[in-house]
Amino acid sequence: MYKLVIVDDEPTVRYGLRNYFDWSAHHIEFAGEADDGDAGLTLIGQLQPDVVLTDVRMINMDGIRMSAEIRMRFPHIKIVFVSGHDDADYLKSALQVNAVDYIFKPVNMQELRTVVERVVRELQAEEKERMLIADMQVKLTQSMPLLREKFLMSLIRDGIARPAGTRSRLEFLQLELPDDDEYWVIVVTIDDNAEVVEPRSERDKQLLSYAVLNVCQELVDRHMGGYAFENRSSEYVAILRTNSAADEEEQREGKLFRLAEEIRENLQQWLSITVTIGVGERVTQLAALPLSYTQAREAADQKWYLGKNRVISMDSLEREETDMFRFDPTVSERFMSAMKAAEPHQLSDELGGLFERLASNRRNGFRYAGNVCLQLILLSSRLMLELNIHSRDLEEKEHGLWERVFKQETIADLQRLLEAHLTEVCSLIREKRSGKSSNVIERIRHVIGQRYADNLTVAAIAESVYLSPTYVSLLFKQETGETVYEYLTRVRVERAKELLRDPGVKLYEVCFAVGYSDPSHFSKLFKKATGFTPSAFREQPL
Repeated sequence: MYKLVIVDDEPTVRYGLRNYFDWSAHHIEFAGEADDGDAGLTLIGQLQPDVVLTDVRMINMDGIRMSAEIRMRFPHIKIVFVSGHDDADYLKSALQVNAVDYIFKPVNMQELRTVVERVVRELQAEEKERMLIADMQVKLTQSMPLLREKFLMSLIRDGIARPAGTRSRLEFLQLELPDDDEYWVIVVTIDDNAEVVEPRSERDKQLLSYAVLNVCQELVDRHMGGYAFENRSSEYVAILRTNSAADEEEQREGKLFRLAEEIRENLQQWLSITVTIGVGERVTQLAALPLSYTQAREAADQKWYLGKNRVISMDSLEREETDMFRFDPTVSERFMSAMKAAEPHQLSDELGGLFERLASNRRNGFRYAGNVCLQLILLSSRLMLELNIHSRDLEEKEHGLWERVFKQETIADLQRLLEAHLTEVCSLIREKRSGKSSNVIERIRHVIGQRYADNLTVAAIAESVYLSPTYVSLLFKQETGETVYEYLTRVRVERAKELLRDPGVKLYEVCFAVGYSDPSHFSKLFKKATGFTPSAFREQPL
């Protein structure tokens, strides 16, 4: 409901306006009345109504003077003049105080209704506008962190496009980045992103991001001042500032590197993640932040040959460009010879020399090293085909290896991944040529024959014969034509047949005796292998 105050020096007019018009039908309630401008102004100050109906000529203070005072103090109040004087000067004065309308006495109720409806429409429109502005203000407040982050991202990527408007934007976003300070940019990247971040649910990714930013911002506030934000997935950026007049240059740089080290140590301690931090060079104006960011990111990217979980500055990088190492046919022939010889030590030496030379390729070296790894995987695949020791299992493993190559983050990771694969290839070749594979198969069969009643896995079998599970699966399939599990099932079924011939042994006891814990599952496997259920097999004549 809107509130109404009537100001008129004639009691009969006040009475008529108050009682002979249905104000409630227009969502207006009568709040009070006064008989002159002075009293009216005091009452309006107390009640702060939405609508004032006032006479023009009154003793002490007339309606024009009172309305002018109302307009200064309460500009939202709607004023309607009611007067028995048809005077052009009064009409002109009414316009000057932005009165809604001017009604002549005696008051026509239809005319009053039309004016009141207009007043209510204006009040409703203003109320709607206020609600819209209030809603927009709430949304603006809620989106302020996102607006700040967007602006900070534009600072490190594009710099300052329009310097004239930058200061007002900083004030609006409540960002304290003075013109006379010096700035650094650091880039914090999560190590082993493919294993640490990508497998998480979206909710857990957001929680991790929130936690990383909290740690970074808290330490930034403690040591230097500035702002931390997520620039892209698993890459966090901090714009750091320091007053050039406050500390010596060595002290400022000391603070910078202590901050970077504390960020690295705290993230490892509290979140159990390791990060590599790149540090850009100092710049003396906001417009130069893209330069410092580019340097910081380049420094962080150099973990591919310097290693992870460390702070890397531009000063720690080798600036000289050496001749780019190329993987030529001569190198390829040496690796082919090492694999054919099936000598893991020779292969390891070749890989060590290769990756040492690949590490000297500073610019775009990591991608080139990945391409070299793919070439060596193809080389080993071709050799396996030539020796007729290829299989579907190995093809699937190679496919996964291709995907994993470019998910590695350091040259040491690449070397370990490739060496493990090529060493296994050498083992397969050596087994094939030495004829020892049959001995391995017999050892595997012996283990199964002794332990078929256990909860036996390929990993447990491989451990018993001192080989890797992948190699055991590959070799057994290659040499026998069946998988380890197929052979294990066959051994169990044959033993079950023997036990079923003894009517004194219960069916569930047979199930447990041959290594199965679920009689229903055992029954299905037995029927698939023999064509009979265990109970039906028992009823067969000997």
